[in-house]
Amino acid sequence: MAARGLAQALATVCLSASLSWVTGGAPGGRASAPLQLPGRGPPYSSSFSSHLFHQSPVIMSASNGADENSHNKARTSPYPGSKVERSQVPNEKVGWLVEWQEYNPVEYTAVSVLAGPMWADPQISERNFSPKFNEKDGHVERKSQNGLYEIENGRPRNPAGRTGLIGRGLLGRWGPNHAADPIITRWKRDSSGNKVIHPHSGKNILQFVAIKRKDCGEWAIPGGMVDPGEKISATLKREFGEEAMNSLQKSSAEKQEMEEQLHKLFSQEHLVVYKGYVDDPRNTDNAWMETEAVNYHDETGETMDNLALEAGDDAGKVKWVDISDKLKLYASHSQFIKLVAEKRGAHWSEDSEPGCHG
Repeated sequence: MAARGLAQALATVCLSASLSWVTGGAPGGRASAPLQLPGRGPPYSSSFSSHLFHQSPVIMSASNGADENSHNKARTSPYPGSKVERSQVPNEKVGWLVEWQEYNPVEYTAVSVLAGPMWADPQISERNFSPKFNEKDGHVERKSQNGLYEIENGRPRNPAGRTGLIGRGLLGRWGPNHAADPIITRWKRDSSGNKVIHPHSGKNILQFVAIKRKDCGEWAIPGGMVDPGEKISATLKREFGEEAMNSLQKSSAEKQEMEEQLHKLFSQEHLVVYKGYVDDPRNTDNAWMETEAVNYHDETGETMDNLALEAGDDAGKVKWVDISDKLKLYASHSQFIKLVAEKRGAHWSEDSEPGCHG
């Protein structure tokens, strides 16, 4: 069971949580109140954009000594972009509550981070650096989506457990490093404009915009880091424009036209698929990735027809990809995509029963 790792637990819990919201029932049969998301103004009132599948408290069970939800990608070696090998952490030793006096993690922070770019913190040992963990620290958000995290010897501790490596690796911030992942979808259509149905499941095939990452060559959702003081909604739109439409290389006139189309897409009803800790190969004991994955669906396909995809910034390639369980994506992205397919009643697996549209 432990070998199935965090990904399976994430999918199972997200699905059960989504069913609770979709049926309109809060625990105990009480009606659910509209969700209030950080920096988003009043609670959502629409039935669709008010659905938050999972805020991931169960993932933190790894910190409590459980091995069922042990993170896997956060323990892989070598560390991305280096030859650094993590200390090996067996599933049963992931949780911090499990005593392990012999634990001797490797320390590593990339040179690019130590160089002191604007997006990175100084070293903890620097005299003038006094971060306010678990709260908003000036423009830098140091609160975790998963609640309070512990501080040990002045360093924040990964809430999901041991990773075999201390320091920050490639991550700029001590503690949570916040990202946003826009999942842009449309229905796959034939030459006549009709939705394409999968022959085995009997469900319509959903497509999403995927980019091929330059750093590791894996296909992924075109997301990125939240800038200090930036709202998640702004990050979602900016990252999609930069990575999937090459907005940084457009002329002023092209940018204005693109902005109008993106505003139309990103101002419609949307679905918050996931908020919280991400099992990411860049994570360390002291720095980790968190994300908010949001689905924007172009039901008719008309909006995206007016937007030409063009890889830019961190993306090597960009294209529309058919959604199915055959996808092999970066980090936990496959789980986010699966949740979108299930919510939209779209094809995911050939094992699905035909006509069962969930």
